[in-house]
Amino acid sequence: MKNTLLIIGLIIFTFTTVNAQKGVDFGVKGGINFSNMTSDYFAENDSKTGFHIGLITEIPFGDKFSVQPEILYSRQGTKAKLLTIGVSSIPSEYNLDYIQIPVLAKIYIVKNLSLEVGPSFSFLVKDEEVMNSVTNSNIGNNFEFSGVLGVSYKLTSGIFGSLR
Repeated sequence: MKNTLLIIGLIIFTFTTVNAQKGVDFGVKGGINFSNMTSDYFAENDSKTGFHIGLITEIPFGDKFSVQPEILYSRQGTKAKLLTIGVSSIPSEYNLDYIQIPVLAKIYIVKNLSLEVGPSFSFLVKDEEVMNSVTNSNIGNNFEFSGVLGVSYKLTSGIFGSLR
């Protein structure tokens, strides 16, 4: 895990945005996650703030359509109170770290504004449940498949912002 973080950190500090031939763009990406989990065993739960960081490329197929594969390290989870019988609910925290590989179709509505849609393949690299100062692992699924839907806006400098 430490090696993975070290490699990602080195890439961030040495990788710059490159414009290759035919308009293929490469770059780094980082952002904030707001994640939550639900369960029949939770009396209540709250979202948890995490982050994601990784590499991105955009491959254009004309002026209005491109494909955007990414590889991201993402930290997610939730804070919850577990249901119990005869005892007050037990506070717990769930921390899940993933390598995510979304492959998105980008459809440009206007020049710099696009819709993003596609699958995401997530591989669990670390998981833990902290309850009463006891840490358990192996609580999450090793693989998750999900869909991504979002919108992004690209500035003329090549920097972009997106909401998913």
